[in-house]
Amino acid sequence: MDHGRLAELIAAYEVPGSALAYLHRGELTELAAGTLNAATGVEATPDSLFQIGSITKVWTATLLMLQAERGRLTLDTPVREVLPDFRVADEEVSRAVTVRHLLTHTSGIDGDLFLDTGRGDDCVARYVEACAGLAQNHPLGVTQSYCNSGFVIAGRMLERLTGKLWDDLVREELAGPLGLTHTWTLPEDVLRFRAATGHLDGGAPAPRWGLMRAMGPAGLICARPADVVAFARAHLEGGLLADPAAMWEPQVDVPNPHTLGPQWGIGWILDEWDGHRVISHGGNTIGQHAMLWAVPGTGTVVCVTANGGHSGAFTRAVATELFERLDGLTVPPELEPPATPVEVDAARHAGVYERTGARLTVTARDGGLRLRGENTGPLADLSEPVEYDLVAVDEVTFVGRPGGGPAWASAVFYELPDGSPYVHLGARATPRTA
Repeated sequence: MDHGRLAELIAAYEVPGSALAYLHRGELTELAAGTLNAATGVEATPDSLFQIGSITKVWTATLLMLQAERGRLTLDTPVREVLPDFRVADEEVSRAVTVRHLLTHTSGIDGDLFLDTGRGDDCVARYVEACAGLAQNHPLGVTQSYCNSGFVIAGRMLERLTGKLWDDLVREELAGPLGLTHTWTLPEDVLRFRAATGHLDGGAPAPRWGLMRAMGPAGLICARPADVVAFARAHLEGGLLADPAAMWEPQVDVPNPHTLGPQWGIGWILDEWDGHRVISHGGNTIGQHAMLWAVPGTGTVVCVTANGGHSGAFTRAVATELFERLDGLTVPPELEPPATPVEVDAARHAGVYERTGARLTVTARDGGLRLRGENTGPLADLSEPVEYDLVAVDEVTFVGRPGGGPAWASAVFYELPDGSPYVHLGARATPRTA
């Protein structure tokens, strides 16, 4: 892929700007196209910093694995062993939840508490104190549901174990040893570089640049793609952990395997393309999106960023072209409606599904389903409710196009072992409440 092709793709998917880096056979390629901010017209360059969002979670997981290798904890260490005052609403979960639960999104702690606890160095500690009121999204360990809150708790464990701030640990334990000069966590550092601004639907710059500082361990790293590639390269080739492959071992099956991947490891999302193991993670912040893929068998690593537009479809298109050309690998296509419509009892899935920060209302309509999704937390003002039809793929699997864009979203309706009905959408398990 060259600059011209990247420019064609950002135009096709209405992305304001993008930076891309990929490693193949030991050679690094960096590209960029478009603008960092539609209001200023500042061009995107390969060394521009984009918000990599939840790719940060792999960094936080790596920091905890470093602590494990130093003998300070294990994956099965209870959180309370490090944070004696830790608690959520369920006392049994407060006592029993472990590091493994946090890093594999199986704690069941309601995961989308976006809480501003200030800009002070105590913001992560204050956030974890505020988790005392968090209810369970599902019982401990029985299913998988994406949990931002769990990674902030993990970040606080790091702070308590080391006596250092999470931000400092990223610099001292990861960015510094790897020579990453364009990887930062605080906006006052990011502003020393070219930095992307997110754009919302319609192409206008987002009214807020980034998330609250307390969310750092879950998603606040800003970096140029080449730095992210270097981080992933260290996981493939060594240089950080004694046994990085331990993070690729499957830990839990994902109820909806069609969104990100069929399994989760320690921090990493796990998949297989044409018989090759693939480890990956994505990230979304306010109008920004990033994806990281690495193929241990070939050593190829790709990181692509975007600051708006149909960013998910864009990054998938980039990956599809690159991995075909570089490794001859076929990126699995998105799940789409079957060529021949299937008849199912869709009405049995109708109801209201709700968790912290989100409400999904599913209604029966013309033999299918209609979904209305709305944010209900602190970020609700940044997006309007979205409604779209869900088309059946089988009895429990449905797909739809949010906002009428080019990407298909999949929803899987399923039950926990106790019979409780859930829908797994957007990597999250949401219980039916009405």
